[in-house]
Amino acid sequence: MSKFTSKMQRQSVKSFANSVLTIKDGERARLFLEEIFTPAEIKKISLRWRLVEMLSAGHSQRSIANHLGISLCKITRGAKILNKKNSITKQLLEERGFYDNVKPKKTDIKTQHINS
Repeated sequence: MSKFTSKMQRQSVKSFANSVLTIKDGERARLFLEEIFTPAEIKKISLRWRLVEMLSAGHSQRSIANHLGISLCKITRGAKILNKKNSITKQLLEERGFYDNVKPKKTDIKTQHINS
């Protein structure tokens, strides 16, 4: 019986990423992800994305922790991703209009809009 090796994982991730790239419609991409991932996996992925959006919008780690009900450790991991040299995540967020070098307004975090 063969085991799922790290080489097989890299090949599968590459194949998955290339498949996602072929989807041009956001709704179709969402449906695809919901087919592939379990609800728990979707929740984890969407939470991770939300926290990096909030970090990139200038919210403090503590306010994000309180708002999302997660530990500072998870948020620190997101911050490390954004601080990494050549971070693809940061580049994607920049392309979507985050990091405008504008400090966030001191509005209630619950009502502040995050670009979607």
